Amino acid sequence: MLYGIITISMEMILQVIILAVGFIFLIKGAGWLISGASAIASHFRVSKQLIGLTIVAIGTGMPELAVSIAALASGNNDMLLGNIVGSNIINILLLIGIAAIIKPIRIKKTTISKELPLLLLISTALVVLFLDLDISGAAANDFSRSDAIVCILFFAIFIYYIVQTTRKNRKINKEVTEPKYKLPLAFCLLIVGVVGVIAGSQLVVNSASFIASSLGISERVISLTIIAIGTSLPELVTTVTAARRGENDLLVGNIVGSNIFNICVVLGLPVAIFGTITPQNFELIDIVMLIGSSAILWIVTATSKRISRTEGALMLVIFTLYYSYIVYGALI
Repeated sequence: MLYGIITISMEMILQVIILAVGFIFLIKGAGWLISGASAIASHFRVSKQLIGLTIVAIGTGMPELAVSIAALASGNNDMLLGNIVGSNIINILLLIGIAAIIKPIRIKKTTISKELPLLLLISTALVVLFLDLDISGAAANDFSRSDAIVCILFFAIFIYYIVQTTRKNRKINKEVTEPKYKLPLAFCLLIVGVVGVIAGSQLVVNSASFIASSLGISERVISLTIIAIGTSLPELVTTVTAARRGENDLLVGNIVGSNIFNICVVLGLPVAIFGTITPQNFELIDIVMLIGSSAILWIVTATSKRISRTEGALMLVIFTLYYSYIVYGALI
């Protein structure tokens, strides 16, 4: 019996180490991917704004995408949805909350009037699609391939909006950054980054699944906490760096772009590939918090066109209360 306990403990320690290594691969891979993609974009004279709102947002969202594809390929539906819901809540309440405490954030009019409402619309659309009714009138609580295609089309509309906005602003089009790396090296970084993200995602999903089953914790809790926080680390690094430098446009654009990418592509693409998912253990509060976090961000910015330190602290309080509820529910 003692030998069995020791064996289980050693296996658990090994899986925790594998989980940490997986996160390192994800974070470093995402960093190389962003560097390579940004350099390639600069070589082809793409504007700085377009790089910030698309390449940086998509690059920091690659860990979520890789984990989601790996999770769904393994049949872990709860892990797929939990990764997305948790990451989006963390991006707004935790990351923007921290950034606002570091330095109050001023928000552009176009962000308040167009981009934040679009994020809220897409978040609401996800909930409507997920909580659709079946033929009998009961809540289906699933997400089908057709729902996924709708989400991907939303992302296409978002990209079209960004491109059109960039083209209209001639000053921004002139502000093209010089490429940091030569084109061959940029492509190498891009490829190595993709490989790192894919490898890391496999390690994270497999080890997290083992830990969850060994401890008797649901995949919902693991995905909303450990995996969501781990895959949000690239956004955290980008957000804190941008906050210290006062680059508010990059900061908010990264969060808004990442959250839209998470819903439309990180969820939409795997489901479009593998088919309908039906998560088993998700609660209404998770969905409410997904919409609620986007609504809070929009309301706060619409009233004062900035996020103060007090409002940032309030976001952190809401984040703490929600995650305390999740952890408490997992322990009882």
